[in-house]
Amino acid sequence: MARIQARNSETNRGRLFVADVRRLYLHPRSEVARRDEVSQRLVTSAPTVHGTTLRSERGHPYLPSHPKGKYRLARQRDHHVRHIMNPRFQDQVAIITGGADGLGKAIARRLASEGARLALMDRNPALLGQTATEFESCGWATATYSGDVANESDVERAFDAVASEFGRLDIMVNSAGIVGPTNRKIVDVPLTGFDEVQAVNLRGSFLTAKHAIRHMLRRNYGRVLLIASIAGKEGNAGMCCYSASKAGVIGLTKSVGKEYAETGITVNALAPAVIRTAMVENMPVEQVKYMTDKIPMKRCGTLEEVAAMVAFVVSPEAAFNTGAIFDLSGGRATY
Repeated sequence: MARIQARNSETNRGRLFVADVRRLYLHPRSEVARRDEVSQRLVTSAPTVHGTTLRSERGHPYLPSHPKGKYRLARQRDHHVRHIMNPRFQDQVAIITGGADGLGKAIARRLASEGARLALMDRNPALLGQTATEFESCGWATATYSGDVANESDVERAFDAVASEFGRLDIMVNSAGIVGPTNRKIVDVPLTGFDEVQAVNLRGSFLTAKHAIRHMLRRNYGRVLLIASIAGKEGNAGMCCYSASKAGVIGLTKSVGKEYAETGITVNALAPAVIRTAMVENMPVEQVKYMTDKIPMKRCGTLEEVAAMVAFVVSPEAAFNTGAIFDLSGGRATY
């Protein structure tokens, strides 16, 4: 009876620990504080022999998990703890353009939560400052740079500053973009509208990739991710300016990816269908319905879904992917 009670006590301790770690992760405190407390809890909750904490061959503390006294690594079922204890972007520096809001902000949040050091670039300095303050309240130090991706001097200045201040540049995500003239046929589109969209979406992708790679070559490592669109693959009626710009981003990605395929630098793009962002909210309802109706899942994508895919594409694990266009279209594009 005493042996059964001991086994049950040991099993319950393991269950209570996992629940406690989940509580720590979800509690609204700084990421650093959570990580430190979880690390301490791992050590103090792990079993000891003559005062020595039992650890795996890799040095990780173990937790009780088996009634026969065997032990396994803490967190094989808890996704959040793995991210806290083993952040895959630890010490890496990521610059995200269009990082003040929308896709860029969601991507920055995900990368920071996995250990990346952030540099955000946006042409809206007020909103950029608000986002930086919000991130810093989470314990994520954030450098900010005001500038326009369509202006080479702005891009060069910001990227040079990041490389100088952080000493490296590992990840660049260009999420800055505009829709331009929408719900109009080509005969109703002014040339100025077309040129503006190409400048931000296509020239901006060219400039950010160019200057990111320039710094990444020093360490022969880097992840460049450009944001294309399903419109660049299929073309959206009423959005000829936007569709043309994103088709250009796809071609740019394939070309530059091949140019640096023999280095440690990968260049890829994401081609999402309609994602619920402020940019989409400002589009005509008919245009949004037209795009959503083409999606087999019959819904818009979420910012969290975009950020999750980006986190893989710009990670060290995605080393054999370059010049690729990653689909995120709810089944609309299967090629």
